[in-house]
Amino acid sequence: MTMDKGRKHLPPYVSYRTFHNFVDRLHEQGTPQRIDRSFWSNILSGSTGPQLMAAMRFLGLVDANGKPTEQLKLLVPAEGERRMQLVRGITNEAFSFVVKSNLDLASATYSQLEECFQSTFNLTDDVGRKCVKFFIAMASDAGMPISPHIIKHTRSEHNGAATKISAKKVVPNTTQYPLMPQGKLVPQGKKVPQGMEHLPENNALLTMLIEKFPNFDPSWNDELKLKWIATFDVLFNKIIFKG
Repeated sequence: MTMDKGRKHLPPYVSYRTFHNFVDRLHEQGTPQRIDRSFWSNILSGSTGPQLMAAMRFLGLVDANGKPTEQLKLLVPAEGERRMQLVRGITNEAFSFVVKSNLDLASATYSQLEECFQSTFNLTDDVGRKCVKFFIAMASDAGMPISPHIIKHTRSEHNGAATKISAKKVVPNTTQYPLMPQGKLVPQGKKVPQGMEHLPENNALLTMLIEKFPNFDPSWNDELKLKWIATFDVLFNKIIFKG
């Protein structure tokens, strides 16, 4: 747990997948002398970049100036069992307030783990949930024993969120999203259906795909937005506009 003049830094609340993918990118491209905005601005957008850097500092992987620490230099090239061992060491040190507490991670409930974070940091409900989620993912990556009660709650929460998303799926209209990736326009003379009532009645596959397609959310980061648009492009160009 890092400190700055007596002030506790918040635990990571960025997506663990973002952190994991960033380390993999360093593995592929090499670790720069300093990890600053000029390095990550093209791959991380909005608040994701600063959140990731805050996470890296909390985990002891970069110093206050973004300079990689020896821990990061060891982690980046590591693979398999070696990486798992390093991640475990980083987790034990950074999240010592959990590991060294009276909490038995192997049998605790999700609420107990949440309370451990809340008693150490002044977290809002949303940030606290994200911090706990990051820790669970990292501890799992480190091969640490996680209580089945925590895992069950996490999966239930994930499935509940997925259900909420699927319950409000609609096809976006072309006036709001007229461009496809790489600047491709909707084919001339073709219109993206504005709702399920406009879909071909005899296309069961198309209906199923549309029902599983989520709403576009402006709050998503740019990477997720691009993935959504790319999927949109494939779906409508290869199925709706086919023929």
